[in-house]
Amino acid sequence: MTSLTYRDAGVDIETGDALVDAIKPLARSTDRSGTMGSLGGFGALFDLKAAGYTDPVLVSSTDGVGTKLRLAIDTAMHDAVGIDLVAMCVNDLVVQGAEPLFFLDYFATGKLQLEQARAVIAGIAEGCRQAGCALVGGETAEMPGMYAKDDYDLAGFSVGAAERDGLLPKPDVGAGDVVLGLASSGVHSNGFSLVRRILAATNQGIETPAPFAAGQSIGHALLAPTRIYVKSLLAAHRAGLVKAAAHITGGGLPGNLPRVLPKGSVAVLDAKSWTLPPVFAWLARAGNVTPEEMLRVFNCGIGMCVVVRAEDADAATALLQQHGETVFRIGRIEAGAEGAAAEVKVEKLSPHWPAA
Repeated sequence: MTSLTYRDAGVDIETGDALVDAIKPLARSTDRSGTMGSLGGFGALFDLKAAGYTDPVLVSSTDGVGTKLRLAIDTAMHDAVGIDLVAMCVNDLVVQGAEPLFFLDYFATGKLQLEQARAVIAGIAEGCRQAGCALVGGETAEMPGMYAKDDYDLAGFSVGAAERDGLLPKPDVGAGDVVLGLASSGVHSNGFSLVRRILAATNQGIETPAPFAAGQSIGHALLAPTRIYVKSLLAAHRAGLVKAAAHITGGGLPGNLPRVLPKGSVAVLDAKSWTLPPVFAWLARAGNVTPEEMLRVFNCGIGMCVVVRAEDADAATALLQQHGETVFRIGRIEAGAEGAAAEVKVEKLSPHWPAA
């Protein structure tokens, strides 16, 4: 029998080593206070004292990008989903009052392609820079027989820290508080199974010019990366202006905002109070999707909600705008039935929303 090698089985150790060498500068570009060591060890070290914490609570989050990856693979546009991967984790940390400290990724593929993998990890490094956290390590798995040659999957893991007395939400969230909405950059990273179903049902190819984004193909427009809200939201929190915050992901506004509200409270939102990116009107129209389903599946133009005291609404808006956010005053918190689960009610929701 001919002597077999790992490469004969579909795994190329040399390519994996080459990838590690190629991404070391990307990881170094994300270094921050507290980072110790470099890529290549069996584990990553981080010094909380050097990061400036005195009584820290660690907060962790893990997530993926979902079937948005299918569009990235089919269009051969791989860098944006790296930003998405970071965003889905760090946005979940910051709503708890935590500063993201470091990030690790898991990249699995059927056949490791150096340029493809490097593009993905370059996007991850860019997301880490936007969030101010360090890319300290990860895992690259070449798994022939598990994935088709050009396919890959991603998972991310991030750890943040907050001073014990700075955790969110605060216990005094309640009636009279104002809900601010921070604009999304598009569909972000949720609902892409429905997006792809709409594309198939309407015979829209990913190279077709996007009806909702001039000068872009549908695939390119839909791959706009998830907005990272870390630095702006931390600035508002450290200024004492934030009582609670909710990252609007799968489940939309009705599924995520109640997670940071106390029992017996209702978030009353005005559907006419914010500007929707055109992609949502197109999806609703092309897929004949009801307003209720749009709100349940997509962020519908609001990627982050911030709950503030009514008297702080103007100051919070101004500070968030200074950090680059587009801010809408989208609703208020009211008292509901005592002991009842928190909920969202959306007013002015016409049968044609968000198309009209």
